[in-house]
Amino acid sequence: MTLGFEAAAGGVFGIIGTALGRVAGFFERRQSHIQEQARWGHEYKLHELNMQARSQETEMELALVAQSGSWTGLEASIKADAALGKSSLWVINTLRLVRPVLTLLLWAITAWIFLRTQNEGIAEAAVFAATAATLWWFGDRAPKSSISQRS
Repeated sequence: MTLGFEAAAGGVFGIIGTALGRVAGFFERRQSHIQEQARWGHEYKLHELNMQARSQETEMELALVAQSGSWTGLEASIKADAALGKSSLWVINTLRLVRPVLTLLLWAITAWIFLRTQNEGIAEAAVFAATAATLWWFGDRAPKSSISQRS
């Protein structure tokens, strides 16, 4: 009988030990899963930061290229002016007046179209074209943004 009782007690303790091992394993797996989630979260954040840094780097490179192109265009313009040699003052002044005169002429034509036409679509198209041309002509010579000036 003692032998039977010892066998039964050993079996019960064995089952309890197995159950406790399984419960402990469950908590270990859960903790491991939480740690894995945290690790992947950090990896994801690091990946996002790397992508953001690359994006900023690309923007800076584009700004440098744009600034370089602007300087190249200015240099070509200056060289073209220098290649012409010396000009008389009235020629230089006439060349300086081309853009403003064209702008005034464009807006005079736009005003004439606006006043004469009965079709709103044509008037709106003329105003759109005049505005776009004016902003492009003078906006092209506007100071560049602070990013371009830092370069």
